[in-house]
Amino acid sequence: MQKKIRILLADDHAMVRQGFRMILAAQSDMEIVGEAGNGREAVELSEQLKPDVVVMDVAMPELNGIEATRRITASSPHTRVLALSMYKDSVYVREILRAGARGFLLKDAIGQDLLAAVRAVAGGEGYLSPAVSEAVLSDYRRHVTDPLDLLSSREREVLQMIAEGRTNKEIAATLDLSVYTVDAHRGRIMEKLNLHSVGELVRFAVRKGLID
Repeated sequence: MQKKIRILLADDHAMVRQGFRMILAAQSDMEIVGEAGNGREAVELSEQLKPDVVVMDVAMPELNGIEATRRITASSPHTRVLALSMYKDSVYVREILRAGARGFLLKDAIGQDLLAAVRAVAGGEGYLSPAVSEAVLSDYRRHVTDPLDLLSSREREVLQMIAEGRTNKEIAATLDLSVYTVDAHRGRIMEKLNLHSVGELVRFAVRKGLID
């Protein structure tokens, strides 16, 4: 006998909860263990009921879904949160994922997606509404910058040569720069990457695949 996915519904609209309940409770592998009308209630019920998944509306009174998610993931690490929102604004998505949600579903994409999302999140996987994925990816690219992106192309060139073991003099000759300029580049590279020795620079370059 398959163990059912225990679900807590958290949404401040009773009609919405009722709709979710109908969709989810009809599944043989799911059961609704509780309902919360605001974020504070969602946190309290999560601690009492220890559900597998909390289907959480992001915009809720008293305690919003983001803050509630943060508290639930801190106090009930085995409970996974699937966030729901009307908005696919990447800031929203980023905040709720940072708070610990495992999935994010747009309210207008419910139906089949809801079941897939609940099963994925319950199984330890992440889930993002397809319409949200693109916003999240571009936002991620903007915010999680690769340290290498901090360097100018000339600095990257110098970094690679330092990592290959060349001296300032050799680098200066190859790039047609003064030794003084190469030294200045080296200092800036270390500062930008927060590295403190040539050894660390070499390890960084290897990790980034600049040298073998």
